[in-house]
Amino acid sequence: MKRLLILAAPLAIGLAACSQNAQNETADAANAIATDTEATTRNAVSDVDAATDRAFGSAERSLDNAGARIDSAADRAGDRIDSGADRAGAALDNGADRAGAAADRAVDATGNALERAGRSLKD
Repeated sequence: MKRLLILAAPLAIGLAACSQNAQNETADAANAIATDTEATTRNAVSDVDAATDRAFGSAERSLDNAGARIDSAADRAGDRIDSGADRAGAALDNGADRAGAAADRAVDATGNALERAGRSLKD
């Protein structure tokens, strides 16, 4: 313990012996360091805010672009479905028209056959 006091005493005397000028310079240096630290922190916060804004902007643009692509794909799919339904309807109409024409021919042929049968019974 005595050794510690013997070593610490000269240090305490040395510190107490510092001139007022040295103490002022030390205080000025501490203030400069604090000011630099504050400015650096402020700049870092500003940089983080700017990077965050850019990231959110980029994410928003990506979502907007994805939404536009989905809308476009849905529109194309809807157009293809409509086109397919139109072709199917036209094919059904065409098939019905042909079936109707075939039925008309069958009715005419049956009527003609009945007329011939009737004439042959008359004779």
